This record gives sequence, structure tokens and C-alpha cells, in this order.
Amino acid sequence: MEYDDPERGSAAAERTREFVDEVVIPAEREYLGAGPVPDDEIERLRERAREYDVYGPQIPEEYGGLGLDFRELLPVFEEAGRSLLGPTALRCGAPDEGNMHTLEMVGTDAQKERWLAPLAAGEARSGFSMTEPIQGGGSDPKMLRTSAEKSGDEWVIDGHKWWTTQGSEADVLLVMARTDDEAHPYQGTSIFLVPADADGVEIVRDIPHVGGAPMGMSHAEIRYDEVRVPEENLLGAENAGFAIAQERLVPARLTHCMRFLGMADRALDIATAYVTERDAFGSSVADKQAVRFDVADHRTQLHAARTMVRHAAGQYADGAEARVEVAMCKTFTANAVQDAIDSAVQYCGGNGIGKDLPLADFYENVRQFRIVDGADEVHRRTIARDAFEDPPMEELDPITRFGEF
Repeated sequence: MEYDDPERGSAAAERTREFVDEVVIPAEREYLGAGPVPDDEIERLRERAREYDVYGPQIPEEYGGLGLDFRELLPVFEEAGRSLLGPTALRCGAPDEGNMHTLEMVGTDAQKERWLAPLAAGEARSGFSMTEPIQGGGSDPKMLRTSAEKSGDEWVIDGHKWWTTQGSEADVLLVMARTDDEAHPYQGTSIFLVPADADGVEIVRDIPHVGGAPMGMSHAEIRYDEVRVPEENLLGAENAGFAIAQERLVPARLTHCMRFLGMADRALDIATAYVTERDAFGSSVADKQAVRFDVADHRTQLHAARTMVRHAAGQYADGAEARVEVAMCKTFTANAVQDAIDSAVQYCGGNGIGKDLPLADFYENVRQFRIVDGADEVHRRTIARDAFEDPPMEELDPITRFGEF
């Protein structure tokens, strides 16, 4: 399919596909069912990514990346997503991608020098510490309970977070906390840069979870007990945390879509190859009409998702908020890629649930996508609110109502 992507992005996507096929997928096969991937192997892959000129597609050139704009990034992220190791190798995987974007967007020069530069170079890792256990902030972020109070020239943070992706491995944590209890949470919350080794930061546990292989990335539960950080560790303006988080999450949702679309595309590639070789009941499985029509439907859904994401990305890049468009993309894509990968597993049978192929790991990892960066229900709520905001009541003028003659 041709998607009219910018030339620079298309060229980078072609290089990325070569890199993933020639370097990343062979490495992936070494660790399927046997992860996590060791740090020295990740560093080797990143060095090879630099050789292929695909390292850090979203990272500014001054920090060693390609400096692609948002439209140019999309096909590159999709190609990277074809392997679970791809985004890490290119340094465009979550959560660091979104955290680097946030630092680039609102960080001070000093914050960028201390944190963005080593993150961009792959010398540091980060976590976005927003979600809290029940009854704290989750799908309803207004319920955020972690607090930060000013004490002289420091902020003192107290709270309880979990599902902080990469929290156990992080060097710095971006922590959302209430800074004005009198204000609505959307106007009274801030983000702080908290060194992971600061006094009072306690990694309670790594939460056992579905997915993560072969990378082995944690989702940490973290306690913040009177954690003190200097006032210069405030990221962006005081009480602007939700606005900043929204600016982080909108593009992150779209880049997530593209990475998972790459995963689903490769899953269908694997499945079509498998059913072409596999014979059953007197003929190739690929000749069964049910299989062929199902694959056709999945290919159609993935094409629709790619088109939706590019439209929303264009709206966002042109300065629109695009909340509804992004919500539609996130919900539609999450379900389309989950369904495609589920079918791929099914058609490969025992080899689908085994770990000689990447499909089982794809299957485990894709399920989280309908929850992370906003659950389906949250995005549908946004879409429905827009749909019901101003219904055209005049369309009902012709109908007869009780008692009217």
C-alpha cells in the first residue's frame, strides 16, 4: 500500500526494514523463550542501528538521532515494531520515547543536559510514574492522590504508584503529584524528575504480568516516602502536569499504534507462510476459504488503522488537539491488531503457542495495548461525548409525539 508518507520517512523506513530483517530478527530468534535480552546484546543492536542510520528516529539530531518530524516517524515505527526487539534497538520504544519527548518539549536546558542527553544516547533509562493502585488515579486520573508539597527550596513527594513501566531499571522517574489540593486535579497537578536512587524511593516489587518477553521489562510498584527533590526538578510549569501529560500521551498513543501494527503485520506474514506449507484434510490450509477470507479481513482492518493513524497524526502535526481522532485510532487499532495476532496464533496451531516463533510473545504483549495509554472504555467515552455533544434535534421534527394532533 502507498500511504503518501514524506520521502525522508519512507527512506528511513526502508532502512529500518532492512535492519530489522538482517540484524534484529536473527537476534530475536536467539532469545525467544529464553529472555531477557542482556544489556550487552542491546548495546550491540544499537551500534548496528547507528551503522544502518536508523538509531533514534524521533531523537533530535543534536542528541544523536535522525530528527524526523511526526509524519516522517510513522512508517519507521511500524517497521521497528515488527520485532519485539526492534523499538529497543532503535531507541524508539516506550516509555523512554515518550519521556524523551516530554523533556524535549518542556525541560530546561539543565534538565536536558542531565537527563535527555544520556537517555538519547542509551546510557540511562526512565519511567513515567502516574498510575496508582485502587482507589488512586488510573483510568480516572482525577483520582490522583500522590502529593508534593513545597518545603523551602525543595519539593517533598509522598505517594504510592504502580505499573510504572521500566520503574525498576530506571535512572530517573517522571512522577505526577498533586501540588494544589484546592484546585481541580487538571489544574493542580505537577510532574517532577525524581532520581531513582533518591532517599525515600522504594521499589516495592515488580508486578508479575502478562507479556514483556523477551525484553523482560518491569512494571514496578513504587512507594514515595518523603522524597525530597530540589525545586529545579519540577518539569514544566507548576500545576501544568495534566496538560504536559496530555501532550506526551497524544503522540505516544499514535506511535504505539504504529509499533503494534508492525507486530500484527509480521504475525500475518508468519501465519500465511505457515498455512501455505501446512497440509490438512487433503489440501493446503491456505486453500481453505475461511482462512483466506479471515486473513483478507485482517489485512483490510490493518490498512484502515494505518490510514486512520496518518490522518490523526496530520491533524496533530498541524496543531490540532485531535483528541477524538486519536481516541478512535487507539481503540480501533488496539482491537484490530489483537484480533489479527489471535488469528495468526490460531492458524499456526501448536507452533502458534510454542516459542520457536514469536507469535506467542506477540499474543501476550498485544493484550496490554487495550489498557495502556488509556483503556478502550476511556477512549470510547471520549468519542461518545463528542458524538452526543450537539445532536441535530431538528431531524426529529417530522415524528409524531404522544398527545400531538
